Amino acid sequence: MTSRLFSPLTVGKLKLSNRIVIAPMCTYSAQDGCMTDWHLIHLGHLALSGAGLLTIEATAVEPEGRITYGDVGLWSDETEQAMARTLESVRRWSDMPIAIQLAHAGRKASTDLPWKGGRQIAPDHANGWQTVSASAAPFADGENPPTVLDRAGIERVRTAFADAARRAGRLDIEAVQIHAAHGYLLHQFLSPLSNRRTDEYGGSLENRMRLTLEVFDAVREAFPADRPVSVRVSGTDWVEGGWDIEQTVALAQALEARGCDAIHVSSGGLDPRQQIPVGPNYQVPLARAVKQAVKMPVVAVGLITDYEQAEAIIGTGDADMIGLARTILYDPRWPWHAAAHLGARVRAPEQYLRSQPRQYRSLFDLEGSAES
Repeated sequence: MTSRLFSPLTVGKLKLSNRIVIAPMCTYSAQDGCMTDWHLIHLGHLALSGAGLLTIEATAVEPEGRITYGDVGLWSDETEQAMARTLESVRRWSDMPIAIQLAHAGRKASTDLPWKGGRQIAPDHANGWQTVSASAAPFADGENPPTVLDRAGIERVRTAFADAARRAGRLDIEAVQIHAAHGYLLHQFLSPLSNRRTDEYGGSLENRMRLTLEVFDAVREAFPADRPVSVRVSGTDWVEGGWDIEQTVALAQALEARGCDAIHVSSGGLDPRQQIPVGPNYQVPLARAVKQAVKMPVVAVGLITDYEQAEAIIGTGDADMIGLARTILYDPRWPWHAAAHLGARVRAPEQYLRSQPRQYRSLFDLEGSAES
């Protein structure tokens, strides 16, 4: 039986050799928003994994939109040039399509590096700055309250997303993902728990969705028309009275009507009170609910670690693609091992051909030679 996980898929006009997506994973190792040699090693490593698509980590569209002072950015000529150097080297050795996640952290910005505790840094301290959000409520008790974005601030954010998308287009990045999940700025506008506005950006579902839809329109207009734009959402806040799957479905349908090419369904991140039933496939029902309501491809993510598990998610139609994050950091050759287990083929560089185990002599396609 042919593996569904390793069957090709077209997203917009982008052809993927298989359904494995390397999800955006922050590594907090940039300098003033600029990629460094770390990113060359990290992304180059993942670009040899045999996955269908590699997504660059959450990339801030303005300096104040970074989660930490170590976040990657794409807001200036300097950040664009640093990313260009990294991509040039990665592409020299891999033909894996590369996407980028464009993001703004909102009230969850200005924090320390995770391995230094990850606490919020006050705006009057080194490496800290004033955060912004839909409303003045901080993410956690005791944190510095964010400044409420006025109309000029909202326009600045929309423009920043569009400018970053335009830079991504110049870098020949094959796809853009807009980050509207995990409690960051667009999610802060979406959820009634964090959005307490009384203007046209608050209150009703239509109003709370407004900024995300406006950002999508701005990015879609700025990014080359023949390349896909997708959105990452949290299917639920896991808090009573918060953003939920019914509202997510409504957002997905509105995005699809505007020309969104795919949607990546995660969850949580908005409120410290969240109660997440973590376990294998715990977010797959959220992806399934969205997939039943739209025609565009849907990505499922979250504790997908087993080869048969991933195959079943695609085979049963719960999602069209699976996203790997910590799983592929732990096992960067996960797609190779999955292909061997499922009797499929996977792309690999010539330099690694002799690594095929004797019982899997037909495992590898050369980079650039696999049919799509």
